[in-house]
Amino acid sequence: MTRPQTDPAAFENGELITYEIATDKTSPDHPGARKYHIWTIGCQMNIADSNHVAAELEKIGYGPTDKLDDADVVVLNTCVVRQTAEDKAVGKLGSLKPWKQAKADRTIALMGCMVGVKPSPQLLESYPYVDVFMPPSEATPLVNRLRQEEIAAEMAAIEREQLVRRYQLQDEHQPIGTVQSIKHLALSGEAPVAAHVPIVYGCSHACTFCIIPFRRGVERSRPVDEIVNEIRGLVAQGVREVTLLGQIVDRYGYDWREGGLGNSNTVDAFNGLADGNVPDLADLLRAVHEIDGLWRIRFLTSHPN
Repeated sequence: MTRPQTDPAAFENGELITYEIATDKTSPDHPGARKYHIWTIGCQMNIADSNHVAAELEKIGYGPTDKLDDADVVVLNTCVVRQTAEDKAVGKLGSLKPWKQAKADRTIALMGCMVGVKPSPQLLESYPYVDVFMPPSEATPLVNRLRQEEIAAEMAAIEREQLVRRYQLQDEHQPIGTVQSIKHLALSGEAPVAAHVPIVYGCSHACTFCIIPFRRGVERSRPVDEIVNEIRGLVAQGVREVTLLGQIVDRYGYDWREGGLGNSNTVDAFNGLADGNVPDLADLLRAVHEIDGLWRIRFLTSHPN
């Protein structure tokens, strides 16, 4: 297994985390499967996003590899909050150009804060060999592209049975948080004891020194039931500690109060709230606390106000 261990204190102390999701190519879980390799730099939110991408790729039949030359798909999850992180991402991206030229059917996907909510024309022009540009926390563009390519290949080979199966996969919708969505945590090596779970995406503060709102979009809280279901699935895989993530984690639920993009009806239905009250971080912590088998709950990053 080549997955490095990451120390939560490293992020809190301001250190960059470089992280790769990969296992040996000969893994018995994926014999003969097409392979992916994910390179990640940045914070725990990026790591959680990369884990989600890995799960979605494994749901359509891809297996991980630690060897770049054996990969069919490479995903770069980037960070531009600091210049050193951006420089590393640019260098890694440049090194992939000859890798792509060696085999035209290979796929490069770029995601994270370098892409932001929408890739800039300058970014698209600078890296024409990148096949897919994805916003943070979003795996759908890559999955759709890979499905389309595989369907076309099966049609050319007149493999009707496989074609029908691919169409069935294309019609499936598996929400985040199920056992299928997080099974990669066990497939990528020993099941981890701790895991990161995003609860708030984006940020609506306009701090003059921070680029996050422009790259990750406005604040969006996930419904309580969705988060609880995801953590239950993680616990079923052996996880005993979760870290709840948000750019300002104690702003959880505020976007619903302020008329944002949240769906408070979904959350109210889960909690049985009588007066239409919208849950906050304390309510979420109480709900997560009730999950059997979960020993410890952490959260970051909080705001002093």
